[in-house]
Amino acid sequence: MTETSRNPTGTTDHGGGRAGRGDKVVATTAHTALTIWSLIVILPMLWTVLSSFKTSEEIHSSPFSLPKHWNFQNYVNAWTTAGIGDYFLNSIIVVAGALIVTMTLGSMCAYVLARFPFPGSRIIYYLMLAGLTFPIFLAIVPLFFLLQQMGLLNTLPGLIFTYAAFALPFTVFFLFSFFKALPSTIAEAAAIDGAGEWRTFFQVMLPMARPGLATVLILNFVGLWNQFLLPIALNSDESNYVLTQGMAKFASQAGYSVDFGALFAAVVITVVPVLIVYMIFQRQLQGSVSQGTSK
Repeated sequence: MTETSRNPTGTTDHGGGRAGRGDKVVATTAHTALTIWSLIVILPMLWTVLSSFKTSEEIHSSPFSLPKHWNFQNYVNAWTTAGIGDYFLNSIIVVAGALIVTMTLGSMCAYVLARFPFPGSRIIYYLMLAGLTFPIFLAIVPLFFLLQQMGLLNTLPGLIFTYAAFALPFTVFFLFSFFKALPSTIAEAAAIDGAGEWRTFFQVMLPMARPGLATVLILNFVGLWNQFLLPIALNSDESNYVLTQGMAKFASQAGYSVDFGALFAAVVITVVPVLIVYMIFQRQLQGSVSQGTSK
């Protein structure tokens, strides 16, 4: 119902009309900002994709035009000649291994801290939060000597455990509040039905937390996939280079004689896994706890 009132002059003040105009202004501003932001993100990506099908000469002569000939050989050169295929495989191994360790330990730790109060639980939680504030570059030197003493320096397992260690605090912090908000009545019903703690966690509570798990998995994947400082400092073995190291090497090894078509193709190859992971888990991002409890 539209709200009206009389002012001292006897005219009618349509409060609902002002509110409607205000909503339109906010909506227009938000849509304008989103459109500008979308163009800022989409146009460089589109330019990169189009450039990945051009030769180096064509990129220099007409950088913003469509390719005269769609040169798929750039992707073959990037994958084989530049060695992006090997670096891509190393990145898949490292990031997948780190995510398995992080999501398993992080979800279990967050669940215990959120659902089972015990002496010292708050201290452990705050120590996890402190890990979020610790800059990576301050840990480079201690990590170097630690991995060296453990025989994991310049190895993929060393990178896996290092990645997992730095991703664990954020995972626990994110999932803690999510498990805290889950209804305890369902866990109690599972206990009445004879389910133990392990079965309750893996078969009841964990499926209910799928939206939160999907969100933190995507955020961790993007952060670990784009990690550059840790592999540069802790992995000097070229056979164990991850994709970010391989891209840096590829871009700098030949100076101005670099194959820019293959370089842009390598950039597209680097971005594609992030898009695939997001498309796979985007439905979970739109989910809710009520959807999980109704199944």
